[in-house]
Amino acid sequence: MAVNVYEGKNIRNVGIVGHGGSGKTSLISAILFDTGATNRLGRVDDGNAPTDYDDEEIERKITNFAKFAFCEWNKNKINMLDTPGFGNFIQEARGALRVADAAIVVVDAVSGAMVQTEKAWAYADEFGLPRFVVVNRMDRDTASFERSLESIHQTLGRICVPVQIPLGEERAFRGVADLIQMKAYAYQTDGSGKFSETDIPADSAARANEYREKLVEAVAESDEKLMETFFDTGSLTNEDLIAGLRKQVSDGKIYPVFFTSATGNIGIQPLLNAIVNFVPDATARGTVTGKDTQGKDIQRKMADTEPFSAFVFKTFSDPFTGRISLFRVYSGTLTTELQPFNTNRSVTERFGSIVLLQGKTQVAVPKLHAGDLGAVAKLKETQTGDTLCDKAHLITYPAVKWIEPVISFAIEPKSRGDEEKISTAIHKLMDEDLGLRYAREPQTKEFLISGQGQMHVEIAVARLKKRYGVEVLLHPPKVPYRETIKGKADVQGKHKKQSGGHGQYGDCKIRMEPLPRGSDFEFVNEIFGGAIPRNFIPAVEKGIQEARLKGVLAGFPTVDFRVILYDGSYHDVDSSELAFKIAGSLAFKKGIKEAKPILLEPIMNVEVQGPEEFAGDLMGDLNSRRGRVQGMEVRGHTTIIKAQVPLAEMLSYASDLTSKTGARGSYTMEFNHYDEVPAHLSEKVIAGAKAGAAEEEQEE
Repeated sequence: MAVNVYEGKNIRNVGIVGHGGSGKTSLISAILFDTGATNRLGRVDDGNAPTDYDDEEIERKITNFAKFAFCEWNKNKINMLDTPGFGNFIQEARGALRVADAAIVVVDAVSGAMVQTEKAWAYADEFGLPRFVVVNRMDRDTASFERSLESIHQTLGRICVPVQIPLGEERAFRGVADLIQMKAYAYQTDGSGKFSETDIPADSAARANEYREKLVEAVAESDEKLMETFFDTGSLTNEDLIAGLRKQVSDGKIYPVFFTSATGNIGIQPLLNAIVNFVPDATARGTVTGKDTQGKDIQRKMADTEPFSAFVFKTFSDPFTGRISLFRVYSGTLTTELQPFNTNRSVTERFGSIVLLQGKTQVAVPKLHAGDLGAVAKLKETQTGDTLCDKAHLITYPAVKWIEPVISFAIEPKSRGDEEKISTAIHKLMDEDLGLRYAREPQTKEFLISGQGQMHVEIAVARLKKRYGVEVLLHPPKVPYRETIKGKADVQGKHKKQSGGHGQYGDCKIRMEPLPRGSDFEFVNEIFGGAIPRNFIPAVEKGIQEARLKGVLAGFPTVDFRVILYDGSYHDVDSSELAFKIAGSLAFKKGIKEAKPILLEPIMNVEVQGPEEFAGDLMGDLNSRRGRVQGMEVRGHTTIIKAQVPLAEMLSYASDLTSKTGARGSYTMEFNHYDEVPAHLSEKVIAGAKAGAAEEEQEE
């Protein structure tokens, strides 16, 4: 398949974003079919959509990772980034928008703007992107022009202005009326995408005139000259309307609204025309900002004449080709002769063939101009977020910072001895999935796999099995409790042993007292007059340090206390570092029992987002989990609740939130502090820990 090479002025880079299930992947399928990039209309339900090709995506019928596809339309190239819309994977949309020049925000005509629609909109705000709103699935039962538009206005703002109205809705949806040209496009119902241009039907004329007036007013309001023309003549010419709309879309002052049925292949060509006519081209921004070798901001023109630079926005593994890096060329022209320098890793990479991706299909191209998106296989060191550039003109572009995972599971191999295989395979997954984490919890000694939600982790586990033949078991992770003291103690630790030859003698007296939360441990030496020789004092501290790692209540580390070593005695012959280390350990164990030991648990900062109708239920649920609600705010139809909740109560929260909100809720969670476990719960934790320790001893 031969493709043309386009200059930046003829390239449009768009990220397709929106709530899960709104039809983003189907929209791209229809675009690819109608532009001749594919020879059939791929369908998510049939498992043959061009950009949903991963086994898990086909099985679950949802997009998990950002994908790349392209088409040619009216002598321009449109690069499209298909992104996930479900909460577990929405960060992928943010990564894709980092290299886009505009966002197409897809809204379900039945459900309207939803939680993840707002999140995707916020990402577009973050990068200052122009955007279109596409109301999709207009042919579905209960689809509504008025309701969906009202939802958009309430959630995304009233500067979302229709440039079309639908002709019919639900099963009667048959096309669109263009409010600029005041023409109707009536489609065949066979999914072919064929249509006829006609006058606007009489039954839609009044609505078309009403919304054209609103469009003209919106365009005129944002420009002084157009406002004068509007006041003088009462309207705008089509030329003024198009020019004004193009500028205000680019400036983010108006977000045009379109209407489609992707699966019915209705309304696609007018959308393509609008992308070419109103979305800024790939070099329109003029410059891009990076850092020089001193960390200072520098500007680079988005032009072929500049030194080469590119940003890698996605890495993934292909079963045949190996690791593939997707990038945007910000400046210069990329050819296969170039050997770009990776400024993040300080290495020179060798490029093989440069390719474009049509879903999973790779299409070789001889070169790429500034502004274009492309891919290359088998870069040895390069990872997502890295910058590639001309070694003589170094620049580093900022990477997108991913939010931390919200859920963790303990992971173990089904077969003994597979620990190393698990680690190797998971690290390969982490190369392409920046939302995944894998680490050993030092206190509980468990290996934890962490992600953005239960589905995220489950899909990672499924990939481990299918790609790398590694089968694992998941368990809820153990809570990393701590122990501390509420009281004080004054005790002696003496180690004395005599059994022929050299004996052992160490004697220390210590005071113990609590410290504020988060202080960990403090050792104070108040020995005077040589009661304990100076060279043995570190041994006393070492004995206490080792002993505090296994507390007396349930075997958890002891924290937030001070030990004051104030007296002791020694033997000229029998004293040693080992003897004083044992004496320190004995003193700690005796003192901790006298100082009123208690159990501490981690308290998390939790932020929950969900539709406003669930606000009461969500707050009640957090309260039932011993949470303390810190505040609540409403953004559009979304309620955001901030609370502090014990980690022990959040282990099953991801699945509970999904069931309570119909998968429309999401949350983030991070550690805040440790606090005392209530007495009745403390007894259960201690009993459980002792039972677990007894089982481990039996197994050994």
